[in-house]
Amino acid sequence: MTFDPIMIDGRHPATLEDGQLLKQCAPQFGRSSGPGGQHRNRRSTATTLVHEPTGLHGTATERRSQAQNRSVALRRLRLTLALRVRTSGPFRGPSPLWTSRRQGRQMSINPRHRDYPALLAEAMDCLLANRWDVAKSAGALGISMSQMTKLLRHHGAALEQVNQIRQDMGLPRLRR
Repeated sequence: MTFDPIMIDGRHPATLEDGQLLKQCAPQFGRSSGPGGQHRNRRSTATTLVHEPTGLHGTATERRSQAQNRSVALRRLRLTLALRVRTSGPFRGPSPLWTSRRQGRQMSINPRHRDYPALLAEAMDCLLANRWDVAKSAGALGISMSQMTKLLRHHGAALEQVNQIRQDMGLPRLRR
């Protein structure tokens, strides 16, 4: 399995404010099947947000409200962008957001927190810039290796992607 990142210039889309990110998206609404009660198919509440510059999308169908599904779809889109999109150019050091969330060499972040996708994207960009060397990347971001691994472990797909890339390069996998 090869990882082909979508390379972009400028600010990572996972770091944009909701309004800015939504301006880059084409919303699609529809109906969906499955559990949810008698009102599930009466309104077009299923929401898909397609990020036009990259073609990536986030979808939510589990809520009865279009606004709630849009919020969940936006969160899923941010996580997808954090995994698949990389910013070009050299890594310039931790962002102000990263620095504000870091406490010494610790990175305290709940994976459900609004900032998590942006921090994950920054960690992934740093890993790419450092050829997937976790120790070097953690040092560049000012956190410990265990904190970097913990950040990746919060989103299983991120840890699996990093492990697959590292394995393809002949590097050892990170522990779950």
